[in-house]
Order: sequence, then structure tokens, then C-alpha cells
Amino acid sequence: MQSTQRCAVFIDGANLYATTKALGFDIDYRKLLKDFQSRETLIRAFYYTAMIEDQEYSSIRPLVDWLDYNGYRVVTKPAREFTDPAGRRRFKGNMDIELAIDALELAPRLDHMVLFSGDGDFRSLVEAMQRRGVRVTVISTIQTQPAMISDELRRQADEFVDLSSLASRIGREPGERSARPAGETPTRHRAESRPNLENRYGIRQPDQDEE
Repeated sequence: MQSTQRCAVFIDGANLYATTKALGFDIDYRKLLKDFQSRETLIRAFYYTAMIEDQEYSSIRPLVDWLDYNGYRVVTKPAREFTDPAGRRRFKGNMDIELAIDALELAPRLDHMVLFSGDGDFRSLVEAMQRRGVRVTVISTIQTQPAMISDELRRQADEFVDLSSLASRIGREPGERSARPAGETPTRHRAESRPNLENRYGIRQPDQDEE
């Protein structure tokens, strides 16, 4: 039975990707959304990620587009480019501020915040949400070496849920996890991106005759 508790989900995209990669399973974002909708009154589901804007093809773009059209509020910003000490081109993008602002603005209308991240920088945000009467659940993992969640964040949360325990509910079926063939070049064409979208993210697209 669905609870009357008002809930919002906040997904630190880069952190969740790193966590699922370490655990060896992929998230089915359709299942994730339905799982929380079935248990509580889901007010909003946010997904945060930085984007490299000058790339001809971005592997994250199909996911971002799908989420945007299927019940998620996607928040992006350009990744910043820098050169590491070895002279290699690198990118980084921190979405902590955007996530914190959205959470604090929504706090008066929430009973429960679910944070998919292990980043210790969110400890102060969790504490601030708790002072506003919001219960906070943090989802990450301690099953890896080292753990993907900071000890400070785990201690601050009202509840910690190990992501590995949710694999059967929000993970993709093993048979669906087929990797892209070696040497295949990513493409921006819609018809060719459809199978990549399903293989990579667990997003099922309708067949041509269903559109």
C-alpha cells in the first residue's frame, strides 16, 4: 500500500554511475521510478549530471533525454575542462550546489528525502533537511573496497540503504546487459541509438511499428 509520506528522490548521476559500476549492475530507471511511486507519494525525482558540451557525441545524452521525457527532472550544467599534471585533457563538473538548492526549496513540502550519493559534501545538506523536519535516506554502498559512501554522510542520515540490496528491485535483468560490440562507433542517428539506449541504461524503446 502506498504511504501518504511525501517523498523526493535526488540522484547524483556521476556518483551513482560509479557506485553501480563498482557493484557490477546497471540501474533500470523505469523500475527505480515505479518502485518509489508505489511506496510513497513521490513529489519529484531529480537527476543531476554535468555535460561536456563541445563533444559531437555524448554517451550520457540518450539517458538524459529519456529521463527528461519520462518523469524525471533533469538538471545539467557544462563540465569544466582542465589539464592534469601529465598534460592530459580532463573534465569535471560538481552538481552539489544545484542539488542542495533544489532540496532546501522543496523541504517545506516533503516528509522524506532520498539521496542517491555517497559524497561526504552532502552531510551538511542532510543535517539542514533534518532541521526542517525531513527524514533523510541515503543510498550508496559499503560493499566495495573502499566504501563508496563517506562515514560522515552515513552517520548523519536517518537511514542508510546499501544499493546492493536494491539490485533485485531497480537493477536490470542480467540478460538485458549486453555490451556494445567491440569497435562499434557511437552514432547520433536515432534509429541506431535505440538499441544502445536499451543496452546501456535499461530503457526500452517502442518498436518502429509501435510509434
